[in-house]
Amino acid sequence: AGRSVRNVVHTTAGGTRARVTLSNLYGRGPLTLTHASIAVSAGPDTAAALAGTMRPLTFAGNPSVVVPAGGQVVSDAVRVPVPRDAHVLISTYSPVPSGPVTYHKHARQISWVAEGEHTRDTTGAAYNGQSTVWRYVTALDVLGDDSEGTVVVLGDSLTDGISSTTGADARWPDVLSGRLRAALASGRDLPRYSVVNAGLSGNRVLADGPGRPPRNPSALRRFDRDVLGRANVRVVVVVLGVNDILRAPDTADPERIVDGLTALTERAHAQGIKVVGATLMPYRGHRGWTPYGEDVRQEVNAEIRDGGVFDEVVDFDEAVRDAYDPRRLRAVHDSGDGLHPSDEGYARMAETFELKALKGGAPARL
Repeated sequence: AGRSVRNVVHTTAGGTRARVTLSNLYGRGPLTLTHASIAVSAGPDTAAALAGTMRPLTFAGNPSVVVPAGGQVVSDAVRVPVPRDAHVLISTYSPVPSGPVTYHKHARQISWVAEGEHTRDTTGAAYNGQSTVWRYVTALDVLGDDSEGTVVVLGDSLTDGISSTTGADARWPDVLSGRLRAALASGRDLPRYSVVNAGLSGNRVLADGPGRPPRNPSALRRFDRDVLGRANVRVVVVVLGVNDILRAPDTADPERIVDGLTALTERAHAQGIKVVGATLMPYRGHRGWTPYGEDVRQEVNAEIRDGGVFDEVVDFDEAVRDAYDPRRLRAVHDSGDGLHPSDEGYARMAETFELKALKGGAPARL
């Protein structure tokens, strides 16, 4: 209560208008926001706004909004020039306590906090507090002709970028977006897509995490919200399965995991969305590794490579594994815990992704 929160969010598409989604999914009471704003950041590591870009946000024409517990709200679109590959400042102010806050733990980005109402401040001088999480903000939509569709990457901590350098936008979907834009600039015949990172650390295909609502809903549970609920989705990239093994290292069922991945593909196809899926990466050296879990990973990967699960396959396992011990990440690609990649590992994942896999649509339904 009584603080302004200035979330810093990275863009993968440019445009002339923007809107944001604010969530109170985990609140136990109404979230009252009396002021909110959006601006382009003046540069890295600052809460200051680029001159001429600060805009107040409204909700159905009103400057304030009350988000009910368990609900969310989408702002009105405002005219603001948003560059591609930029940082956007999304600021909110609540004068009263909200109770539990809906937030994203592993933002890998420094955001800012100020005492009092400073949502429209452009200098950033009042924002003398730092935050490593995103509060309330769950989506930024940039509207314009820069992109003709959206790629949603549905994943776990390997997509969330939990071990990437904070503030460097080094998560593998960030690097993928840069590769796609560079390829388009060079004249390659590829779709002009933006990339949405829907990575959630600890996420599983089949099982929810604890809590009501679950703090970590399964991919099957969150698919409608985090994939189908995004604007103009053309392709979903699925990078999931390793946590289904890690959370049950001696009892995980490869058939159930594959069935779950196949169910995600079927749900995407029902909406005309193409699916690209990834093999499960090695993790020997992590405290959760077991010989049984390794056997399950190999069985799941064999099914994925066989071509019956996804429309296209990207072989992350082959790209980052150690040639001398394929059960481990190559040293240069390992952040140090045996499971999560280094910045070099994330870059290798993005470089392995065949951009032409984004072309085309879902198979025709018979």
